[in-house]
Amino acid sequence: MKKLLGIFGLFVAVFTVTSLINPQFVSAYNLQNLIRWTSLFGIISLGAAFVIITGGIDLSIGSVIGLVGSMMAWLLTQKGWSVGATLAMVMAVSLGIGLAHGLLITKVRLQPFVVTLCGLLLYRGMARFITDDQSQGFGNTHEGLRQLAIGRVSLSSAFAIPVPLFILLGIAVLSAVFLNLTVAGRHLLALGRNETAARFSGIRTDALKITAYVLCSGLAGVGGILFSLDLNSIQPSGLGEFYELYAIAAAVLGGCSLRGGEGTITGVIIGTAVMRVLYNAINILGIPTHLEFAIIGAVILTGVVADEMVKRVAARRRAARDRADAG
Repeated sequence: MKKLLGIFGLFVAVFTVTSLINPQFVSAYNLQNLIRWTSLFGIISLGAAFVIITGGIDLSIGSVIGLVGSMMAWLLTQKGWSVGATLAMVMAVSLGIGLAHGLLITKVRLQPFVVTLCGLLLYRGMARFITDDQSQGFGNTHEGLRQLAIGRVSLSSAFAIPVPLFILLGIAVLSAVFLNLTVAGRHLLALGRNETAARFSGIRTDALKITAYVLCSGLAGVGGILFSLDLNSIQPSGLGEFYELYAIAAAVLGGCSLRGGEGTITGVIIGTAVMRVLYNAINILGIPTHLEFAIIGAVILTGVVADEMVKRVAARRRAARDRADAG
């Protein structure tokens, strides 16, 4: 709860300061874009959170987004596939990628960093090969499908809620139910805290790890579909590039410990909102965009340092209580 309050306070502070400096920040147009992009990045950040909770990492999220988005546009416009068949294919690919990651990590005992780093290179290369490294797009076709990403639900003549927000909320509710109200979700947290103890307790740790990576790649696939529908002009070499950094940073900032075993769905969403508000503030306030990645790096470092300090303080307090009880 303290972490949630802290990150929410940071969100309010950045939002307030930026809106005071430049009132355009709270214009209807800017807020709608901010909500849309927060929703899109929130979906992939939730996927990253599941893997981080197990103590793992997935560096291939951006490349999965690029592969799924490029392949979807290519199948629909170049190969003439139906919408249903195309969506089924790209989701099968993304889920299959997650399954492959999970099996390599649990059965072959490879490090998650190595597996997903290789995936980062492999899937980007596949996207460029399949499309002959040519830009893909939907043009004026499939406008109904594109409403999943660019559609809005009007609240008034001046403001409308982007449809991706409803998709994010639906995924967030399902994720929260899974993580907090199911046996598998509680076991996932236990796995992250102490894998050896979890295994000796009878928890199927390998199956849970595989599930986490399948969820991560599956949500990256959903993100790839929505990002491509939103952008309409898709570069196989650029779509999703570095998006894994945004996802990991949002999850860590939202309270997910890179040690594993900690994380909340609400925290991840707030962390994503902070990242997008920071990015939007950079543009609105005229700060050089070259600082974008510096800010992401600083956010991740701050989150890791804060997590380490909290862990040390908590350990000292527990040790002091134990000594007091023993005395």
